[in-house]
Amino acid sequence: MTASGHKKKSTSTSSIWGGRFSGGQDELMIAVNASIDYDQRLYEQDINGSQAHAEMLAAQGIISASDADSITKGLEVIRDEIRQGDFVFSHALEDIHMNIETRLKEIIGEPAGRLHTARSRNDQVATDLRLWVRQQCDDIDTALTALQQALMDQAEQHAATLMPGYTHLQTAQPVTFGHHLMAYVEMLGRDRGRFADARKRMNESPLGAAALAGTSFPIDRHMTAKALGFDAPMANSMDAVSARDFAMEYLAAAAITATHLSRLAEEIVFWSSDRFGFIRLSDAFSTGSSIMPQKRNPDAAELVRAKPGRITGALITMLTVVKGLPMTYCKDMQEDKEPVFDATDHLGIAIAVMEGMIRDMTVFPKVMAEALASGFATATDLADWIVAHLNVPFRDAHHITGQVVALAEHKNKRLDELTLDELQSVHDGLTAETLAVLDPAASVASRQSYGGTAPDQVKAAIKAARKRFS
Repeated sequence: MTASGHKKKSTSTSSIWGGRFSGGQDELMIAVNASIDYDQRLYEQDINGSQAHAEMLAAQGIISASDADSITKGLEVIRDEIRQGDFVFSHALEDIHMNIETRLKEIIGEPAGRLHTARSRNDQVATDLRLWVRQQCDDIDTALTALQQALMDQAEQHAATLMPGYTHLQTAQPVTFGHHLMAYVEMLGRDRGRFADARKRMNESPLGAAALAGTSFPIDRHMTAKALGFDAPMANSMDAVSARDFAMEYLAAAAITATHLSRLAEEIVFWSSDRFGFIRLSDAFSTGSSIMPQKRNPDAAELVRAKPGRITGALITMLTVVKGLPMTYCKDMQEDKEPVFDATDHLGIAIAVMEGMIRDMTVFPKVMAEALASGFATATDLADWIVAHLNVPFRDAHHITGQVVALAEHKNKRLDELTLDELQSVHDGLTAETLAVLDPAASVASRQSYGGTAPDQVKAAIKAARKRFS
């Protein structure tokens, strides 16, 4: 042991690349160099890529068909071992690629050495990660679709449920709870679009780019690309091994999605608070206090609210890792996987938890409607009526309405509680008809513009959204 407490040298050198080296590695070098603790989750992609590569090598006459068959069968054995938890991963073998290839040699012997012909770990890992991220785009789309469905189901039940709409977290205008929830359906639809766009751009194969310059072997990169579900092979071998913008774009989409989830989580936090009381989460998505027995804490929502910090951090990590790298592959790129994996794990649980909360919550329409009693939510309706019926410019109507609000505030009344005499004391053009527009239900029903909060518009929006986002 050295003074710092680690063994200075290991006598082992990787049999995969160790021909160049005669001495053992420092234990710290092994520790910093190994990625198997986290990149083992790429095993399915690594095996699929290797099988496609072996099949192509045989089709091109580069290896024999019998060797390719042995490789394919041996890789299936390894796949089963990993799935069943029987595979022993080695830090000394660094990564998932070398762990699998070494085990393959133990199973099938000499043919295993032919698998790495015309490829490098550089194009291998780039291929694996693209395949993995591509699958996550599909899985996230499925999860976001389910969340949209949960929101639309609640919105349909509450297409006519009145609540205050807010700006600056101050009562602004009456809206419906269904309309409010549908705003998030639209946000999540754009999130799905970002993942779909990212998927489309990443769907090109790096396999066959080898270390960076391509290979002199007569490989068929189009064949392996097709076998792995890529649209085409990447057109430049240097770009193929060094590009990580697909992961950056994926993480950017993840960060934006997490931000949208956080906004909804924040609303759930205050909707479920004692001060608002608009909704209630069941015990399934709440916790208590260790000291205050009356507490019901929306911890699930609060944790979702916190996720953008972690996921945006992953994006910043990725951008920082790649920002100063020269062409082509550098070992820095080994740091690309953990932020992608971590962000994916936390986004996945955030989406699932949010869907659970939306389906779980109990809504209290009466409390929401009562909240409209304060804040003079129909003031804009009054201003609009003055413009439409008295031919007054909007700025003047705005001033008149402000005077009416001041009067109501002085008398400690809601706008719809003011008498006609009181209204006319502000402006003699106000009539009994004016009183009708001060009712929150009438205000909501009048918002018939496309995308508005009128209940029939909300129902139409839900119907259209179910088709668009199926």
